[in-house]
Amino acid sequence: MDKTITNFTLIVEQFLYEEAQDRHIPGIDILTVIDHNHGHFQLVESGWYEKRYVYNVLFHFQIKDKIWLLVNNTSVLVAEELVKRGIPATEMVIAFHAQSLRPFTAFAVA
Repeated sequence: MDKTITNFTLIVEQFLYEEAQDRHIPGIDILTVIDHNHGHFQLVESGWYEKRYVYNVLFHFQIKDKIWLLVNNTSVLVAEELVKRGIPATEMVIAFHAQSLRPFTAFAVA
């Protein structure tokens, strides 16, 4: 694996671990799901809150040629946070933005 991608992977993992530690909801487990073989990294909440079952993917990244932010179901400005941690905006694709809109952001088109 490319040294730069390896470094980016460590930054994403550290971000997910920190986010997991900061979230506390009674009855809800916060799961860090990492699949190095396929380059997928997720933070998931799962469990029972009051009388309702909760399963929600909070963040989902795929790391291949660049970092693809596939899901952000939080108010956290995750891409901006990763830039602060050392990942250049040009190395991140905000996948849930329409391709036609990506050129108008500071982030990678694809």
